Amino acid sequence: MAITVKSMATSGVEGFMVEIEATVIRGQQQMMSIIGLPDQAIKEAGERIQASIESCGYDIPKDKVIISLAPGNKKKRGSHFDLGMIIALLYQTDQISPKNLSEYAFIGELSLDGRIRPSSGVLSMVTEARKCGVKSVIVPYENRQEAASVSGIKVCPVSTLQDTVQFLEGKIDPDRLWRNDFGKERSLSVKASAMGTITKGKIPGEMEPSVLDYSDVKGQDDLIEAIVLGAAGGHNILMLGEPGCGKTMIAQRIPTILPRMTEKESLEVTKIHSIAGLLEAGRGLLTERPFRAPHHNVSLNALIGGGSYAQPGEVSLAHNGVLFLDELAEFSRSSLNALRQPMEDKKVTISRVNGTNSYPANFMLVAAMNPCPCGYYPLKRCRCSDYEIIHYRGKLSGPIQERIDIQKSVAHVDFFELDGKECSHTSKELRDRVERARAIQQERFRNDDNISCNAQMTTTMIQKYCKLDEESMQILKKASEEYGYSARVIHKLLRLARTSADLDEAEDIRREDIIRVLSCRDLDVSSSKMYAIK
Repeated sequence: MAITVKSMATSGVEGFMVEIEATVIRGQQQMMSIIGLPDQAIKEAGERIQASIESCGYDIPKDKVIISLAPGNKKKRGSHFDLGMIIALLYQTDQISPKNLSEYAFIGELSLDGRIRPSSGVLSMVTEARKCGVKSVIVPYENRQEAASVSGIKVCPVSTLQDTVQFLEGKIDPDRLWRNDFGKERSLSVKASAMGTITKGKIPGEMEPSVLDYSDVKGQDDLIEAIVLGAAGGHNILMLGEPGCGKTMIAQRIPTILPRMTEKESLEVTKIHSIAGLLEAGRGLLTERPFRAPHHNVSLNALIGGGSYAQPGEVSLAHNGVLFLDELAEFSRSSLNALRQPMEDKKVTISRVNGTNSYPANFMLVAAMNPCPCGYYPLKRCRCSDYEIIHYRGKLSGPIQERIDIQKSVAHVDFFELDGKECSHTSKELRDRVERARAIQQERFRNDDNISCNAQMTTTMIQKYCKLDEESMQILKKASEEYGYSARVIHKLLRLARTSADLDEAEDIRREDIIRVLSCRDLDVSSSKMYAIK
């Protein structure tokens, strides 16, 4: 009779249960066969299992061993099935006698000497294990904090195969697993981590202090106001300015003024980083909003997501945070156009031969670019013709430009004029303004779980919450006629105006809100004054 042990796997950002079945066929040639659509890492598990069995003093079966990963019609990948497979094999061959084995799910990669290595995607797998009714999950010791972020399921961290067996046989108390103060040998790193106090599932109320602060920025008060407007409503931003005027400096500080992440947002971000293998060993939930800044030569797969198994790309790694594209005009046109769908749908779907995965991509796009090829328009030192400037800006397709709510010019700064000048803003002050505006929006959208800020409003919501008086409507209509705004741009301007009113805690959109948001379309105004002569 085959022995069945539970384990977990991932597909996209979600997990699914895998049942590991092990049996021994007596009288056949010694070998180990792993079936159930395994990838190469799983096929190599047979060698790791045999080495671990011998290192830990158990006997390697002399007959044919078959290990099946069910369901057999779903592709499995990763090395985290090792622990479940070796437990099933040892139990099948009567070398261990675990208690209540059906209550546990096993996650962990084996080393050749029986140590348990950390795995990626643990948060998604533990979350799914809880949904499937699993009472306890055994995970690598380095993944303990990540797994403990999931409430409602018992987490048992182990460092070695011997620890796992002794725990299953009732020889080790569960609390001692967390202290990790037993066993003959422990590495210095494990001892050091065991000395600290571990708080299971706790999310700090305060973000870790950042060395970046808007108090470092001088002479860009107008731009910072536009940044606050974008952060308050989750709107996309494009900054145009000469080299060295502070575009990157300002962009890097945007996460310091965004609202603190909720527990739900932290779980979403941590899941994605864990699946991508970017979560540090021993790290719990991520509490800081991600800031991703890929280089302009990034490949399409790296930006959007892809690879043989459809891994998340930069747009998903920036979920609930900021995706910063510096030198926007230098990105390939195909990469920029591929952003159109994630920017609208807030998710990306990647199809490959091995399956189709969907990843969330609710990011705030912040981009920076020079106003012309030489970078110094409209200063006197600029020698670019209107045609060259139009051609340069034409690298951004119309649909991409329409999806960027705020297009703001960055003013030229004079170092000698700023020397000794006091800063007028700090990140804490700006964040307080942003959080007050977001609180108004959360109350407005309290009945819709899919909407968290003004930038995500649907057309129906715009008609309900973005009503204009006659004077404001005429101002908007005149601007639309002059610059040829599409319906999409009009909707973005209305969302932006709603955010402007929220910043001032105004109930209705006012005339000054419309004027304010129209002043955030510098690219339209600048481009309309040029003439292209071939």
